Amino acid sequence: MKRLMVFAAIMLLISSLAVYPAEANKDIPYHFGFKKSKGGKLPSIDQEGFKDIVVKHGAIFLADTTKKEIYLTFDNGYEYGYTAQILDVLKDKKVPAVFFVTGHYIKDQPELLKRMVKEGHLLGNHSWSHPNMANISSDRIKEELDKVKAGITEVTGQKDVVFLRPPRGIFSERTLAVSKELGYTNVFWSLAYKDWDTTAQRGWKYAYDSFMAQLHPGAVILLHSVSQDNAEALGKIIDDARKQGYEFKSLKQLKTKAQ
Repeated sequence: MKRLMVFAAIMLLISSLAVYPAEANKDIPYHFGFKKSKGGKLPSIDQEGFKDIVVKHGAIFLADTTKKEIYLTFDNGYEYGYTAQILDVLKDKKVPAVFFVTGHYIKDQPELLKRMVKEGHLLGNHSWSHPNMANISSDRIKEELDKVKAGITEVTGQKDVVFLRPPRGIFSERTLAVSKELGYTNVFWSLAYKDWDTTAQRGWKYAYDSFMAQLHPGAVILLHSVSQDNAEALGKIIDDARKQGYEFKSLKQLKTKAQ
């Protein structure tokens, strides 16, 4: 009887060791990063350590790399005076975009939100208070996302909010699973550069060169609307990308999964 009890205790310990590390692994935080496109080669997340969970949960990193289709996305945490100029360019060039907004932006810039939706753009969820989502509970994640969705609907009438960009690109398998269960597709990016520092703007040519050097088929592009460089370069970026045969598409048309 004693041997049986010892055996049972050992088996319980083994089973717990098998379960708990796996559960704990779901809370390992990742900060999204990628190998940039260079010299015509496609960007990659193969060496970043999180590709499997990004693919598993249907998050977007790249679109169809066999087609010269690209997708513009903007992060809007706060306003710095350039979003209206960006919207003017998008309207003039007939280019769709997704604007990922926070609670602060919803409260602070309702007229810009209305304009975005009126002119055919999508509003995405960037969380209410911009927390590190890997550090908060699943209930708190739901609260953060629900508040943004309700705010968007109240201000603009847009009811479907299905795209999510985790603040600062920080995520875990749990945050991907929880947000997917809530109906969201996490959207990362395959083309980006340092454009968010309003104290270190370098001129329109920096933005233009940084963008064009990484341009590739199926690009999901991350830009920040606080950047004066972006606002001043955007028109030429669009024109010259089109000269290379690229077409700007809406994220709602994107049916492929991350590669």
